[in-house]
Amino acid sequence: VDAFQAWSGPCKTVVRLFQKIKNEIGSDLLHFAVAEVDSIDALEKYRGKCEPVFLFYAGGELVAVVRGVNAPLLQKTIVEQL
Repeated sequence: VDAFQAWSGPCKTVVRLFQKIKNEIGSDLLHFAVAEVDSIDALEKYRGKCEPVFLFYAGGELVAVVRGVNAPLLQKTIVEQL
């Protein structure tokens, strides 16, 4: 989940990265979503930050968090979680 604030918008660069990874891996287990933290109470702790936050869930549980746009770390985290 790309957790973003309304004033900054979702990270378009990472959307392309996720699409590339999904095409390469071809896994039905990988899903990408965006969530505006300003309108979701459960994501309140991510408000007021100027860096993007990427939340990784498995089985409904938060399993990893990556702060900032770090493509190698995001790719590594995705592969590890799959």
